[in-house]
Amino acid sequence: MGSKCYTFAMIGALMALAAVLVLAVAAPNDLGGWTMGPPLSTARSEVAVAAIGSRLYVVGGFARGGDQRLVEEFDVAAGRWRARASLPHGMNHLGLASFAGKLYAFGGFSAETGAPSSDAVVYDPATDRWRALAPVPTARGSISVAVLNDAIHLVGGHDRRSVSTHDVYDPVTNAYTHAAPLPVGRDHMGLAAYGGKLYAIAGRIDDYSHNTSSCDVYDPATDRWTACQPMPSRRSGMGVAVYRDRIQAIGGEERAGVFANDEAYDPRTNAWTTLAPLPEGRHGMGAATIGDRLYVPAGGPAPGGSQSTTLFVYELPAPSQRITDSGVTTPTAIPCEFVNATACASLFAKCLIASSADVVAATSSRSSTCVMSPVT
Repeated sequence: MGSKCYTFAMIGALMALAAVLVLAVAAPNDLGGWTMGPPLSTARSEVAVAAIGSRLYVVGGFARGGDQRLVEEFDVAAGRWRARASLPHGMNHLGLASFAGKLYAFGGFSAETGAPSSDAVVYDPATDRWRALAPVPTARGSISVAVLNDAIHLVGGHDRRSVSTHDVYDPVTNAYTHAAPLPVGRDHMGLAAYGGKLYAIAGRIDDYSHNTSSCDVYDPATDRWTACQPMPSRRSGMGVAVYRDRIQAIGGEERAGVFANDEAYDPRTNAWTTLAPLPEGRHGMGAATIGDRLYVPAGGPAPGGSQSTTLFVYELPAPSQRITDSGVTTPTAIPCEFVNATACASLFAKCLIASSADVVAATSSRSSTCVMSPVT
């Protein structure tokens, strides 16, 4: 039997409107989209960002009023910010990672002197306290940090110049070992762990006049770095996080201005995809995934010393909500906040006139969802 489409609405009326409604079909956007969350209490940039459970932490950074010890926590469920215990010393350009329910912060530049630091501290949200750890072997700021195989990797950074140093911190022994250095030293770089490997994304060599698009992957089994597909744009000072099996690199800066770019690297295919850009360009922020959303707090709207209070939130539609030109790929019920009534009607019209459609679309004025399933 060939494909047929039925609706619980009036077939005749829909057929009459089909030619018009099909032009208005509003399929979900596979590029994703950004919304605004509650703003931070203090404008900041060059912050460190990480998540523990459903809470987002923004640590240190350049702040209006000069307090670089500031730590704020955002409760995603409650939608509220609150201040937490301050850093022991004011710092910017920290490296930060979440591990076993705690925050680990490394290096950075001193608020008082601007000099690179070897400080390392850990924060326990259960006690709301920071305590000192063994210092980083070489003082540097703009260290890129990621957790891999129960260890915290500290890669690259800047002392007086960009460095290729690769330290590995063991939270159990409170000690560091050395691993293979980056092929080329850089700082303000993205670093993410995926599939048992580390991915070092873009960054700069010494300053933002020398941004790179480099992509390097580290395999701990061989202690070697190899090249991966370069990022389409040359950027540094980005927010980088793993979201939906891809590594997203968001924002950044160069001498001419700041970036709104959002580009995603898929380690499975060694390919990049351009996603929906930030509503406004930012640099010096961080990124963290909580649940099915990616959070990008703070950051500078202009190159160098600028700050903001913004919280940008990114989300892709769920795979079951993606609609192709030929219809709905899997049975699904799509909330009308996602596909409104007009779009639902458009889908009916599309179903009626598209020869390749294999969809039944059904709705009623009382329904809060657009229900679609394949038929034979």
